[in-house]
Amino acid sequence: MVFKRRDSRHWLMVVVHWFYPRGGWGRAIQYIKHRLHRLPGTPESIARGVFAGVFTVFTPFFGLHFLTAVLIARLVRGNMLAALLATFLGNPLTYLPIALTSIHTGYFLLGREARGVGRHIFEAFSGAWRDLKHNFFAMFTPERADWTELGEFYDEVFLPFMVGSLVPGVLCGLACYYLSVPVIRAYQQRRLAKLRAKMNKMRKQADPRADEAAARDKGE
Repeated sequence: MVFKRRDSRHWLMVVVHWFYPRGGWGRAIQYIKHRLHRLPGTPESIARGVFAGVFTVFTPFFGLHFLTAVLIARLVRGNMLAALLATFLGNPLTYLPIALTSIHTGYFLLGREARGVGRHIFEAFSGAWRDLKHNFFAMFTPERADWTELGEFYDEVFLPFMVGSLVPGVLCGLACYYLSVPVIRAYQQRRLAKLRAKMNKMRKQADPRADEAAARDKGE
């Protein structure tokens, strides 16, 4: 195949690089910043895309973050590619603290007490997955569908997660928006100045050649 990797990676290396990218998280962050700076569009539209991506990271739609970010970017008229890049704020190192922040905020807003929710969050996700898998196969077998664990997951994790994601998601998204606008504008202006300087230099180099060609034409 044309696009197949020449060196096939072991599955363990794939997992390791998912948690810690090749070159480190610092290099990955620098790459994302570089790509954000070079995106076409106004600083405001790019920053609105950043807002959409950062807000999405705080929501419970794991596996659908790209789609969610694009939809929110469309709603706020933001740059979609910027929204996709900004979702990389969510990574294996940040997902747990982000999830706990959203869930505990949701419990507070709902007027409920979060008792040991952090210890049971993975059990709730695995229980919901078991119910989904069981109920899917139950459609083709005599087994009866059971929604108990899925209902507990919705009540104890998903609903607080969704409600609680609004506050930290909006706050972090707005912070990233207002930080991004001046940085992107300064970068674009500096890049435009460099392009103008390059064009002026090329024009100056071309002028003597044009004068020499004109002089030769007159001499002939």
